[in-house]
Amino acid sequence: MAITGSVLFAFYAVAAVVVMGVFGWPLPLVLLGSVAFVGVQYKVGKWAALRSVGAEELPEDRYSDVHRRVESLADDMGIDKPRLMVARMGVPNAFAVGRKGAGTVVVSEELLRLLDPDELEGVLAHELAHVRNRDVVMMVLGQGVASIVAIVAQWAVLLTGDNDLADFFLAIVVGQVTQMLVMLFVFAISRYREYVADSDAADEIGGGEPLASALEKISSGSQRARESEVDAQVNALCIFGEGSGLARLFASHPPVEKRIDRLRN
Repeated sequence: MAITGSVLFAFYAVAAVVVMGVFGWPLPLVLLGSVAFVGVQYKVGKWAALRSVGAEELPEDRYSDVHRRVESLADDMGIDKPRLMVARMGVPNAFAVGRKGAGTVVVSEELLRLLDPDELEGVLAHELAHVRNRDVVMMVLGQGVASIVAIVAQWAVLLTGDNDLADFFLAIVVGQVTQMLVMLFVFAISRYREYVADSDAADEIGGGEPLASALEKISSGSQRARESEVDAQVNALCIFGEGSGLARLFASHPPVEKRIDRLRN
């Protein structure tokens, strides 16, 4: 975490120096602009994530046990009870957005039908751990750094070129490649935070078996499902999601088999 975070900060520092040198912005203005950019990205991202899956309030009269378990877990973790919502995602999954004191946990209808109460509690504890650990904020911060670096790289190409059509397309390519490079480190942080959330959840519920069993069912259910209705950005927030081969470099989650082994060991 320290190494990866330092690399991300180095990317941001280089971008800040370029902005100050090329545009003549003072450091306070650069910092203020960065905070505003990430803040807007955070607010819009949270709203877009909930809207993209059509999330609705989880009825307390029908799911009183779920609300009770979340309230108990939140008390044990020292955070406010998050807002609980339900959505139809096409696959069994769950995700959290927000921060301590203003968190929201979304579970899919498919997940509620698939899991036993103890398994569901393990998933909910995992999502509450993300809220308590401010993992969503950390991901947004990393994505914000990637966007800032990409924008600065594009403008650097445009301002140092001949401002013709070739420079325009080159700037797009440079921006995309730069953002992809920075996101490698963001996804590395994300994969590590999944292990941490799994471990914290196991501590809260008294063992790793319920969450391990839930991950097995979620993985199997996702493979059987015809199509996921969750887009790529929201999938990065979900409890389950992985890539294979080279795609694992850009995966927001570690392999589910490794997560299950760690939970059971």
